[in-house]
Amino acid sequence: MRTGIIVILIGTVLGVAYVTWHLWRITPGSWVAKLLVGGLFLLWMAAAFASMLLRDKASIPTITALYEVGHPWMIASLYLLIAFLLADIGVLIRLIPKDWLVGNAVSMAGILGVIAVVLTAGGIHYKHKYREELTIRTEKALEKPLTIVLASDLHIGYSNRKAELARWINLINAEKPDLVLFGGDLMDIQLRPLAEGNYAEEFHRLEAPAFTVLGNHEYIGGRGDAERFLKDAGIGLLRDSVVLSKGITIIGRDDRSNPRRKPLSELADSLPGFSILLDHQPYHLEEAEAAGIDFQFSGHTHRGQVWPLNWLTDSMYEKSWGFHRRGNTQYYVSSGLGIWGPKIRIGTRSEYLVLHVASQ
Repeated sequence: MRTGIIVILIGTVLGVAYVTWHLWRITPGSWVAKLLVGGLFLLWMAAAFASMLLRDKASIPTITALYEVGHPWMIASLYLLIAFLLADIGVLIRLIPKDWLVGNAVSMAGILGVIAVVLTAGGIHYKHKYREELTIRTEKALEKPLTIVLASDLHIGYSNRKAELARWINLINAEKPDLVLFGGDLMDIQLRPLAEGNYAEEFHRLEAPAFTVLGNHEYIGGRGDAERFLKDAGIGLLRDSVVLSKGITIIGRDDRSNPRRKPLSELADSLPGFSILLDHQPYHLEEAEAAGIDFQFSGHTHRGQVWPLNWLTDSMYEKSWGFHRRGNTQYYVSSGLGIWGPKIRIGTRSEYLVLHVASQ
């Protein structure tokens, strides 16, 4: 874990240095203009890091502002890195002239303009919440056909605030569900904005019983705090436990952040009726198939959130997003209703699942 963090930090420093150097070179005019552009880029980066480093010290409005201003830097710097790498390759293979990257106002305006448009479009795209619908017919007995709304990775807090949560609760209630199931990472690292903003009261507006599991962010922010918030919010926590509700069996696995979580085979022993498994991180999907689970819902991946990171998540997981089937077990891996960090989606989407379960 520590080695991975060190590698990420070194990569970040090298990437920032590379982008800053290219911004210095491509900016036309005197060193004052170059210093201004490079300084603004580094100041933007400082806002992003300050939003994380000062979470426990600054006021919530201050941290919220730093999140809004600073976090898009993460995506902008990624695309600047890609743009300059491609440009350097183009120069190397003599596809573009070298002077396009040195003191060139047109090239600079083109690169920055395209990235600004992409980020703006990604911000607009994030605001739209996709409604995914899935129907499962089962031979197992049900009290009645059920409508279940499932959502993962709300990441409420400094980025996704209370007004946004209220809109999501309205979307869920509009489905008139029999059950509401969350796939973990309801909170975004820290409980503080949820507690001070009384976010729990919004969950009390849910018009159906709600259950959830813990995600890695609940562990990062403090499992005890997360459990207290969920209790205040009236959401049933399934932590390596099973509950029977509306005639179906819901199994909730503790997040794999807990190395001592129970094996699924133990939790799924002798399950009555139709079964739904909530497991935040979609690793080892074969376990649900072996345990005879009817349906598994997971999240965590965000499907990379922005292109080309979705290529990375697609290579890391058997299924990083969408519907999947293994034998008699069906799965849905959600890209998440909310988001971590910048509220931008490029090549991925924010979504919730409406699951209909009915007897054949």
